[in-house]
Amino acid sequence: MTTQDYSTRISQLIQDNEAPIGAEWMAQLEALTVRTNVVSKDQLRRHCQQFLTAFANATRSGELNNVEHRSWDEVRDLLDDISTSRAKAGSTPSETATFVFSFKQPLFLRLRQAFAGDAEGLAEASWTVSTLLDKLGLYTIEVFQRARDQVIVRQQQELLELSTPVVKLWDGILALPLIGTLDSARTQVVMENVLQKIVDTGASIAIIDITGVPTVDTLVAQHLMKTIAAARLMGADCIISGIRPQIAQTIVHLGVNLEDVTTKATLADAFVLALARTGASVIAKD
Repeated sequence: MTTQDYSTRISQLIQDNEAPIGAEWMAQLEALTVRTNVVSKDQLRRHCQQFLTAFANATRSGELNNVEHRSWDEVRDLLDDISTSRAKAGSTPSETATFVFSFKQPLFLRLRQAFAGDAEGLAEASWTVSTLLDKLGLYTIEVFQRARDQVIVRQQQELLELSTPVVKLWDGILALPLIGTLDSARTQVVMENVLQKIVDTGASIAIIDITGVPTVDTLVAQHLMKTIAAARLMGADCIISGIRPQIAQTIVHLGVNLEDVTTKATLADAFVLALARTGASVIAKD
């Protein structure tokens, strides 16, 4: 029996037994699904039906050894959607791959019935189907991992944006309190946030407070200078506050030139200076 013969017979077997295969597969998936809140029963049932139909159609092509063939496009697209949605919903790779792997049991049962008395044909058909479903199962894991990586990257970006708030302290005065390590990626976010806020508010002074930055090395100093230079190009001057004694010594030892940058020990001191530069002042009441 040729590969095309096996393909035709397997495809016809699925079509003839679509209802019982789907019911058994669905029951098995429900039993294997640990977190039922990730996928609803209606959604699971719909995915099973779509996969059964697409799988049966794809097997007619005879390309049972190549899931990259165009005849498997519909199956791969469906698995893309399923894996991506489950990655975003918080499912695990094993739970996602189980969707495909659990299809083996009801399908193999029908193969044993269809090839009863033909041990060689049963072995060949079982091996072909098993290898095929293994490839599709691994494909779901690959898609799941890519989707999960995208989610992680997006969350990291959101955390960066949340960790670099630009606050309006006064008319024309902005403050950017930095906490944690300042690296190239975060510096880019800092720069974009500061420049956008300068445009939005028309601020003339931006205070960069580094009280929460644990260490300042040459790279951090370079990042700060880039942010200051970019702000100046937008017409705003910068004041660096939060220069602790240890950081001051480190900057001196590194030979970082901050002569043309105004620095203050505390954010309060920087704010008073910024008010003076804008012609405003704070007067304490008796």
